[in-house]
Amino acid sequence: MKTITLKLVLLFLAALVLFSSCAVQHVKPWERDQLAQKKMQLIHDPTENGLDEHIYFSKEASSGGKSVGGGGCGCN
Repeated sequence: MKTITLKLVLLFLAALVLFSSCAVQHVKPWERDQLAQKKMQLIHDPTENGLDEHIYFSKEASSGGKSVGGGGCGCN
């Protein structure tokens, strides 16, 4: 009986520790300007982004996923 109680207490403590960090973080309206800056983008340069997308859809022979269409021949 004592081991079952001890296991339940340990299980409860473990669940308390694991689930206590699951807080939903909402971006406040006054914080969105900082997140929309150029330095926060994955690729800062639009030319580099266009080249990366062209290489992706040319080499992968697929359409979609990068919001571009075409085949893998590179003639797009």
